[in-house]
Amino acid sequence: MINEILEEDGFYHIYSRGINGCQIFDNEENYLFFLSKFLKYLLDYVDVYAYCLMPNHFHFLIKVKSSVINNRIDNPNLKGLHSSASIVSKQFGKFISSYTQSYNKLNNRHGALLESPFKRIQVKNEEYLKNLVLYIHLNPKDYKSYKFSSYLGMISVSKTNLKREEIIEIFEDVENFIYLHENPPKFDFKF
Repeated sequence: MINEILEEDGFYHIYSRGINGCQIFDNEENYLFFLSKFLKYLLDYVDVYAYCLMPNHFHFLIKVKSSVINNRIDNPNLKGLHSSASIVSKQFGKFISSYTQSYNKLNNRHGALLESPFKRIQVKNEEYLKNLVLYIHLNPKDYKSYKFSSYLGMISVSKTNLKREEIIEIFEDVENFIYLHENPPKFDFKF
């Protein structure tokens, strides 16, 4: 299966679920460790606009940072997975592999934890991006208090790695952001 290259300056919905829908987070420590691995492997390569970690799957809305690909010193003759253009996908692979190895060791299991390859959909317009933020945040029924989603970070004034200002601007202001979460449109996403 050939996966779309994650292009510089492109917005993407990145998601995956546990093999056969199995649980990938057993406790709060798992969620926090997963997020720490994300920061370690991906924060230099992508900006985060929204996320939600559920017991058996995850969602990220990311934008590949400008000049990530062009700033790499690489062999220009390399193609496919080994090319500079594949660096962000490779980092996602390292991130998922690192979490899986740790989870497996802790739970005395082996093999894949998440479906492979991770899914990616390019976000090509602002309306889709806006609806995707709502969709991601509304995954948990208790989204207003759910700890492992970017929703609380968006309505907070605390320091964050999220691109909060950009998202709030798309929603016009915090009040409209909250209103649209409370009164979402019907989603017509096909994953």
